[in-house]
Amino acid sequence: MARHDLRGSIVPLVTPFKDGQFDEAAFRDLIEWQIESGSHGISVTGSTGEPSALTEEERKYVIETAVSAVRGRVPVVAGTGTNNFDETVRLTTFAEKVGVDAVLVMVPYYNRPSQEGLYQHFVGVAERTSLPIIIYNIPGRTAVNMEPETVARVVRARSNVIGVKEANKDFEQVTKLMHLCGRDFRVYSGIEVLCFPLLALGGAGYISATGNVLPEQSARLYNLVTAGKYDEARDLHYEMYEMNEALFWETNPGPVKYVLGLMGKIQPELRLPLVLPSEENQRKLRAVAERYGLIPSSAPVAGGENGAA
Repeated sequence: MARHDLRGSIVPLVTPFKDGQFDEAAFRDLIEWQIESGSHGISVTGSTGEPSALTEEERKYVIETAVSAVRGRVPVVAGTGTNNFDETVRLTTFAEKVGVDAVLVMVPYYNRPSQEGLYQHFVGVAERTSLPIIIYNIPGRTAVNMEPETVARVVRARSNVIGVKEANKDFEQVTKLMHLCGRDFRVYSGIEVLCFPLLALGGAGYISATGNVLPEQSARLYNLVTAGKYDEARDLHYEMYEMNEALFWETNPGPVKYVLGLMGKIQPELRLPLVLPSEENQRKLRAVAERYGLIPSSAPVAGGENGAA
């Protein structure tokens, strides 16, 4: 797949831990499963990968491991954004050096920059790499919404800014973004229940946490739309709806890691301050996983019911 052919279900992988450390073996196994299941790409060290819980060196190692494990079979998109400009540049430069296909750079969090600050931040990062850059607009985590006009300014200034992962439920904003940036600009859904509707607007795909547990279905949804099989795609969209909702009953990636633990894919560990879902939500998630056929009834969760934090 060509570097710029970044379309479809690009799955934002969890970062598995075992006894508090990065579980490289489980991570490599997850990548193999994703590729075998038809995922069109993988993204690492994004929100679902707990980047703020990783040191800079750990983050680099996860990125390098992903490139090594994928071996060019699908695109690798590395999350390199932070709320520190110099650190973002260092991570982006490293990602380019080890051979990722693109970087996902989130809107800086906590700082609450102005639109002009966002413009200068993204232009500055883009000037320091030849990699394709996908802006990650997730106002629910950053407290700042990057306006379509600001994105369009960045795109006009730097041609290697190729798209946006839009985790904003405002479809008026998404439509305006596509209008201002043109048909070649890639917009990816970061809202699970809006993956199918965004494709109908001309979106390039989605970077959806649900792909961690339903990789085949997530890839098939995109394939059905591109094949013009909209009725089948719509049916699949609603089949996935319950899981899309359940995985966000509590803060991502807690529910995702819990379900992957039920499936025996990882140890269900997070790093503080994130923790696994409440016991009540664990019971509900188990029931959802059973209904989707991901686990047999009463399957034990890897590492125990509560896992480790």
